[in-house]
Amino acid sequence: MPTRPSQIPPARLQRWQERRNQVGSRIRELRIEQQLTQEALGLEAGLTRVMIIGIEWGRRSVAYERLWDLADVLGVDVTDFFAASSKSPSREPHRRGRVTSSTKRRLTTDPGEP
Repeated sequence: MPTRPSQIPPARLQRWQERRNQVGSRIRELRIEQQLTQEALGLEAGLTRVMIIGIEWGRRSVAYERLWDLADVLGVDVTDFFAASSKSPSREPHRRGRVTSSTKRRLTTDPGEP
């Protein structure tokens, strides 16, 4: 049993990274579908926005208890995080909690337009 990070086989480290990426991208997809910002999701789940960013990008591990907190906020079963992503994540900006149609219009219109 390895006791130091340097003793963990590279193949296992790669598997862990792939799993973090899969779960993180699925959380991001579900969050965007529900028009939640990273900050709003974090506040409701008891995590910081920075932690949500790290989870979504596969850079941070998350305690399994927190997976249930995230699932509760997103209104899904925790097993949904392990399902294959149905689409590639959007890069559309989301801010200020839940995004309304008027917010989307402001984000997509040219500031020079009347």
